[in-house]
Amino acid sequence: MKRNTLTIAVIAALAFGANVASAKEPAPKDKPKEMKPITVTAVMAAAAPAVDGDAKDAVWKTAPAVKLEVVKGANFKGGKTTATLQVAYDKENLYMLLSYDDPTLSVRRSPYQKQKDGTWEKLKDPEDKGGDNDVYYEDKIGVMWNINNSIVGFEKFGCAIGCHGGEPGKPYGNKYLEEAGELGDLWHMKWVRGGYLGQIDDGYLDHTRFDPEKAKSAGRKTDPKTAGGYDDIKLVNGKPEFMSKDAKPANKGGTYWLPAEDKVPFDDSKFKPGDEVSSILVAPFVGDRADVKFSGKWAKGKWTMEISRKLVTGSKFDVQFDDLKKGYGFGLALFDNAQVRHAFVEQPLVLQFK
Repeated sequence: MKRNTLTIAVIAALAFGANVASAKEPAPKDKPKEMKPITVTAVMAAAAPAVDGDAKDAVWKTAPAVKLEVVKGANFKGGKTTATLQVAYDKENLYMLLSYDDPTLSVRRSPYQKQKDGTWEKLKDPEDKGGDNDVYYEDKIGVMWNINNSIVGFEKFGCAIGCHGGEPGKPYGNKYLEEAGELGDLWHMKWVRGGYLGQIDDGYLDHTRFDPEKAKSAGRKTDPKTAGGYDDIKLVNGKPEFMSKDAKPANKGGTYWLPAEDKVPFDDSKFKPGDEVSSILVAPFVGDRADVKFSGKWAKGKWTMEISRKLVTGSKFDVQFDDLKKGYGFGLALFDNAQVRHAFVEQPLVLQFK
């Protein structure tokens, strides 16, 4: 079937300033621009870098650093930032070092807040019409790989080829691929929902269209897991179901995530009006979904992140770096306290092994 590029749109295609919540707009329907790819070269590491969010390892002093303009995203100043990417590998693993400017560390992901009358409310972006939160969210990154070169046109349009705006069901578009058999490997670091644990949420993208009952996430899927993950904490009789055993409010020395091992039944008497508690319960992924390791540090308006994954995992949902003579197409997106309105590198990226 012939690809209808007129339906392809870039989800993160509108530049925002700091006050994005006051002016949400739908994704444009324009097809992505064809652009010349940027090559990122991976070098062999004499010693594996420690995945600790620190750039002091010897290999990062020699690996070529590629500067990338990341544009058209919510909350970044002027809608853009500058990122630096380096890649290395050894006999077993791929390693990535990513740094970029982000003036704020965003962790206040939709917490519950106790009101003056004693009730609890979940804090919401007042402009969010569904899955479009730019006020109470978290910092994230996304890396999308073209599995087995199956995505037609990826080498010309990059990851934007999977973004579709102006469709019913979502205020800012859907993400999916055009044809059955096309697959993209999605590495989605969500700081509150597992990034702090040292994991990236490993998923994939296929051709599934949006369906309000059967496929709310359209083509976005997650790799299988045998345990762990994150779940929303529900309000039960008007109060959060769980709290941390130390009873610290998130905005007074606690955290905006609740580790599963720390949960206890909620005790409302421990909290005062204005206190905030986590609305998300988190445990480490186990299984295929836990393939990608991560460590990140935010300091003085800058993120420094390290990522590692085995070159070959054997999973059908993963890109396999099994031929170091080949080029591997990928895309990069950065989220500053945004659910979907990410900044992204417009050019297709190609990883080459040296």
